[in-house]
Amino acid sequence: MYTQQRYVLMTLDPVHIGTGGYRLGRVDNSIVREPGTNLPKIPGTSLSGAVRQYAARRYAKPQCAGQKNHCGQPTCPICYTFGYIKGAEGGNAGTVNIGDARLLLFPVYSLAGPVWITSPSALADFGIEQRIAGDQARWSANITKQKRLNLGWLMVEKEGDDLNLEGLPQEVPSQVRERIVLISDKLFSQVVNSNLEVRTSVSIDPLTGAAEDKALFTYEALPRATFLWLEVVEDDYRTGDKPWPVSKKFNKDEDEDNAGDSLGETWQRPLDVVAAGLAWAEHLGIGGMGTRGFGRIKLLGDGEVHHE
Repeated sequence: MYTQQRYVLMTLDPVHIGTGGYRLGRVDNSIVREPGTNLPKIPGTSLSGAVRQYAARRYAKPQCAGQKNHCGQPTCPICYTFGYIKGAEGGNAGTVNIGDARLLLFPVYSLAGPVWITSPSALADFGIEQRIAGDQARWSANITKQKRLNLGWLMVEKEGDDLNLEGLPQEVPSQVRERIVLISDKLFSQVVNSNLEVRTSVSIDPLTGAAEDKALFTYEALPRATFLWLEVVEDDYRTGDKPWPVSKKFNKDEDEDNAGDSLGETWQRPLDVVAAGLAWAEHLGIGGMGTRGFGRIKLLGDGEVHHE
């Protein structure tokens, strides 16, 4: 039995998920992109690690957040959901598969004010069908009644009638829904990569407190108010009695779960644990540059896509 759950996220700060090391290009520290489309994404591996860490804190199981010293108890929300390794006893795989977070709506500056761009392929992946001809664009009259609109440096012409998008998540605010611009897949990648947030920093010499020589570097990030989505598959392959709901902490004296003080969070299924971890990303963030005001991302909502 498995359940496919979809989550909608919005960046509250710039988000930097780096590729590691320096690269030749527009910036020194680039972010992860999909190979086929060259669009930025947040890898499922980055999300999984952060979600496990934050869920472990919420469920008072910090020892189960890392790569060792797992308790392995069947009542442990962290070990049951994300899997565990316990010495010679082996372990169990997790019961959730966290996918990549992909772009749905991307904010761009225009002379008519901020707009959010998307493309037919980005919408189709989410389950919304739309078409656009050539390098033209479609938008609603709420943005502008003019037949041309700039998206950053690029000027596009309007095609046909006003854009009317149905099927967007209800969690997307109305002020964003009214300012969406549909462009072609070819232009989408170019406009997105041309409007990423880019910052410049310099390394500080700890002895002098001044900038180090030749230590200037640049890095890019997804801008705030970017909307993304991801899917999580709950594959509850483990059989036997389910000791849920678990509502109490691990009791060291009795050496067992669900026997101590109140847990503060009750979990009914592994997807509850994933949602609990994602919720804390709104405060603790994900990715790099967290001490420089980067990383916070808000869980707007979720819904079941498929159950079998």
